[in-house]
Amino acid sequence: MNEIIITKNNFETEVLQSDKPVLLDFWASWCGPCRMQSPILSAFADSHPEIKVGKVNVDEEQELAVSFRVMSIPMLAAVKDGKLVRQAVGVQPEEALEDLVR
Repeated sequence: MNEIIITKNNFETEVLQSDKPVLLDFWASWCGPCRMQSPILSAFADSHPEIKVGKVNVDEEQELAVSFRVMSIPMLAAVKDGKLVRQAVGVQPEEALEDLVR
């Protein structure tokens, strides 16, 4: 599993200053669709080392969830060069993850 836990403490270093595109997964442990997205995201992370995959627990990192205007989860956000470029809500297949980050 190549996913990184993203918190407000490591957000700047891991996301804003990343030299790779970052795919963020905003999720919660009680969310059924989030649990469905998790193995897809894990497989994506394993097969795409050129992309950093981060998980943001919305219950623990409410500030980050608010800053990305998360209204529904799972929500995926692609960040390149420190800027949000795309986002998607709901369970996404692996092909859609590739499209989000490209």
